[in-house]
Amino acid sequence: MDQLLSWNDQYWAWVVIPLIVLTSLLYLVLTKGVQFRLFAQMIKGLREDPGEGTEGHRKVSAFQAFAISSAARVGTGNIVGVSTAIAIGGPGAVFWMWIMAITVAATAFAESTLAQVYKERTPEGFKGGPSYYMKHGLKAPWLGAVFAVILIFTYPFSFNMVQANTFTGAVNDSLDGLGVATGDTTTWIIAVVLAVITAFVVFGGLQRIAHFAQLAVPAMALVYLGLGTAIVVINADELPGAIANIFNSAFGFEQFAGAALGTVIIQGVRRGMFSNEGGMGSAPNAGATATVSHPVKQGLTQAFGVYFDTIFICSISAFIVLTTNPVYGDANVNLVTRGVDATLGGWALQVMALILVLFTFTSVVGNYFYGETSVRYLRDSRWTVGALRVIVVGLVLLGSVASLETVWSIADVTMGLMATVNLVAVLGLTGVTVKVLRDYDRQRKAGLDPVFTRESVPGLSGLQVWEPETAPAVPAAEK
Repeated sequence: MDQLLSWNDQYWAWVVIPLIVLTSLLYLVLTKGVQFRLFAQMIKGLREDPGEGTEGHRKVSAFQAFAISSAARVGTGNIVGVSTAIAIGGPGAVFWMWIMAITVAATAFAESTLAQVYKERTPEGFKGGPSYYMKHGLKAPWLGAVFAVILIFTYPFSFNMVQANTFTGAVNDSLDGLGVATGDTTTWIIAVVLAVITAFVVFGGLQRIAHFAQLAVPAMALVYLGLGTAIVVINADELPGAIANIFNSAFGFEQFAGAALGTVIIQGVRRGMFSNEGGMGSAPNAGATATVSHPVKQGLTQAFGVYFDTIFICSISAFIVLTTNPVYGDANVNLVTRGVDATLGGWALQVMALILVLFTFTSVVGNYFYGETSVRYLRDSRWTVGALRVIVVGLVLLGSVASLETVWSIADVTMGLMATVNLVAVLGLTGVTVKVLRDYDRQRKAGLDPVFTRESVPGLSGLQVWEPETAPAVPAAEK
């Protein structure tokens, strides 16, 4: 296992990270900084009404698709991952997390735009993601199958076991803080309750997952941002020094815990990718489900998801740590929890436990959804989807009570492979993304609310939806 982890570290350092940086910089140039110049459209797109589906059922809105992807994005990585990055790489790791998020937002835009372009229609709505743009865009269904298998093992299986284990640990810690004796019995009770709630959500299908995410994600984000803001305000006199440490450490002007400049950059970039999942190929599975008038709209929404995860959620974790006199060098210490306890006292640890519970459970649901999309790509039947649901609920139960160091290590490897396959596809379809964006820009300049059809971009093939509408495009000012 040690040999595997050593190989994985080298693979990330020399393959995955250079590939994501290359892809992001390429898209930054070709799209003329889409993540900056269309920021206002990102916010506007969250409010787009998807209209009514067949038989009057509501379709999945842009915001619901954003919430599903954010449910998987926003998890323990935003707390524990940031703590680890700072403990090993020092404050400078935060700077490189920011740079990574700002840059990789262009790739996040591209992959979710492509997911919309090549999505498929189902009786329940839409499905799509990297497997589908590999199949219809690259004409390589076998590559889509490889990606689907890797994703299933990584997200609904391995990561959900880890998240379930974190969930039971957080609840047990909360009970300990309240003076309740915990042990194997309480762990099993918590595990069963988690498995039952998970089953209720995932067996309800996409609509139930979308409605759950729509409610849960904003709630948990607001609670955490509120708690973190309170801590930063209380420690406001430490804020200027914390910001100075971030920039001094980022460029090697000042070292913390002996972290060399290379370590600082690697920790920031890698933990940033773990957290916001830009370029990983996971979020496009949610992005494809949205009903929007133009693929670029959902691409922009998912690019905003990268900002939401890293610039907002991860940054508040970083400032909790850096304004509470952290001790560098020990990755096993949760510096976020330590900072909360030092500033607000023991009662706040109960709030942190609740936040961790929310973060981990929404990640379980989001991760499951990614798995369902991949299973439907491999074999879209009621039985295969039902089998996945049963397996996921079983693994959630098992993960709650098991030791997961090996599972996490293997999933870390497969996530790197998953990112590689996805980025190769995104690079291969660069021309499609740029042409679709130009169509969007052209319509906006003409004063229209952009609408995409199969005829919008001449020469595109493999599109499964986007039939021409009978009604003309409506000027944005009249909509």
